[in-house]
Amino acid sequence: MRKIYYLMFVIMLGCISCEWQFKTSDDEDKKVAVDRYDRIQSLYLTTGDFSALQQMNTAYPMQTRTLIEDVLRIGKVNDPEINKTFLRFYQDTTLQALIAETQQQYASMDDINEQLTRAFRYLRKHIPNLDMPEVYAQIGSLDQSVIVGNNSIGICLDKYLGTNFSLYKKPDYGYSDEQRRMMDRKYIVPDCIGFYLLSLYPMPLDSGMTQQERDIYIGKIQWVVDEAMGEEVFATRFTRMAGRYMKRNKNATVDQLLRNNDFKDFY
Repeated sequence: MRKIYYLMFVIMLGCISCEWQFKTSDDEDKKVAVDRYDRIQSLYLTTGDFSALQQMNTAYPMQTRTLIEDVLRIGKVNDPEINKTFLRFYQDTTLQALIAETQQQYASMDDINEQLTRAFRYLRKHIPNLDMPEVYAQIGSLDQSVIVGNNSIGICLDKYLGTNFSLYKKPDYGYSDEQRRMMDRKYIVPDCIGFYLLSLYPMPLDSGMTQQERDIYIGKIQWVVDEAMGEEVFATRFTRMAGRYMKRNKNATVDQLLRNNDFKDFY
């Protein structure tokens, strides 16, 4: 944790109030809470409540734009007919079932909040100047799991309803056993951390990379996720390679690990 002289701390505190981008000691212990955009979304899509739609557009403009334009891809948010299109889209019986199931399974997300708090506390300790993203929940249409952008992380709860959720097993959706294994509540936070790290440390756009080098790159990300979670979520051959690298290079930081793309260092 960064040391800050008391006087500087007082001056900064008066200037910035409780903004998250400055790393004070209080800031390091800031708890993470998922913003429940999905509840407002659910209210509108199941009842057509106009006040819920207004709240989506005024209190959550970025989330609504991302959902309509990037997740569902049903049009532009400023289209005069988009609200009707949006409502009609979710009248599908399958999507209505998804809405009901997400609201039942995720009536509380306290456990997710606690895991996110611990994970980001680790990341902010080990990665200098890490920006704290806003984390929110939404209901998609089984297309994507986590959306990262605009310094935010959007969790699509419909992709985390459990390995044995009956809808996932239907042949129409074609989910493999391995895919369904990952579509579980316990993978929400690892996925959030993993995708967020990939947005900060994107894989090099080098067509000359071998498949093994790509696997090593993802292994580095997953090793950091495991460390942030305090458990072996992934535990692959490539996470073990990253772990051995960190043991050999005891002074290496997490930031240096993620930036090192000299893959021969990991063998």
